[in-house]
Parts: sequence; structure tokens; C-alpha cells
Amino acid sequence: MLEPKQILNEAEELMESAVMYLDDALAHIRAGKASGRILDPVRVEYYGQMTPIANVATITTPDARTIQIQPWEKKMLPEIERALINSNIGLAPNNNGECIRLIIPPLTEERRKELAKQCKGEAENAKVSVRNARRDAIDTLKKQVKEGLPEDVEKDAEADAQKLHDKFVKKIDEIYAAKEKEIMTV
Repeated sequence: MLEPKQILNEAEELMESAVMYLDDALAHIRAGKASGRILDPVRVEYYGQMTPIANVATITTPDARTIQIQPWEKKMLPEIERALINSNIGLAPNNNGECIRLIIPPLTEERRKELAKQCKGEAENAKVSVRNARRDAIDTLKKQVKEGLPEDVEKDAEADAQKLHDKFVKKIDEIYAAKEKEIMTV
């Protein structure tokens, strides 16, 4: 028989992973500001291996609209440029022979609204994951009653699962509100 505490801990881990996934997903949504995390999905061929750009170059943001990529080996400049062109980040690289610069254009009002809508969708997906974790925990608790868990203990654990749910949904709402504010700020 599983302990209620163990069931709740598993549910909390699932809820925490949903929040972490949301945080990561929102970090990759471009908000009109330069961020090195935009380049996380881009891979470059380095000695026969597909490697993240961050592992072959220094990525800096000299100002709010520019990302600068300084390769550790000069021969990597064309490879990095090719990887950026072939990626789906939507930015054109400027190669000056020493480093590559990515200029981030200002967002239009329409594009800001689209990005905010995309963020809302990601937040809703995270909330669904949290709800599913709560539902699974409650279902497991109800099965444990059939195996001899006292009903009052099960009801208390259900209440605790609901409190966990509320805590994580609030956290998701806060993360979404912060990202929406970042996107909508001109």
C-alpha cells in the first residue's frame, strides 16, 4: 500500500516539472529583447557532431536589440552562420569576419498580441498538466482506500492535493503575467 505522503510527493514533482517546462517554453518566445536563450535550439556541426552554439562560441547581448556570437575558433564562423540561416529563429546573421551579430527587430502590435496568445496557450498546457497530476493523485488515493487506507486520511490527502494544485496554478499565472507584461511593453 502506498503512503498518501508518497502519492502527494509524486504529484508535486509532476506539477513542478510542468512549471519548469512552462518557464523554459516561455524563455524561447522572443519578446523583442535580445536573449541568448533564443539560440538554444540551434545546433552547429563541430568536428562531426551537432553541438549547441553555446558550446562553440561566446554569446553576449551588448544591447537590448543585439545578440553577438564570438566563436572560439575562427573557422567556425561560416558553420555558425549556416546553422543560423537554416534554423527557424527568424533572424538574419551579420558576419563581419570576427563575430556574428543578430539584430532583433522591434515587434509590431499585432505580433505582440500573437506572442501573448502563444504564451497563454503554453500556460494553459501547463495548467492541464497540473490538473492531470492532481487527478492522478486523487485516483490513486481512492484506490488506496480499497486497499485499507482510512477514508478520513484519504480526504485529508485529497485536500492537500488540491492545495498543491492551487499553489502551482498560481505560480503558472504569475509566470504568464510576467511574460505577457514583458511582451506587451514597448
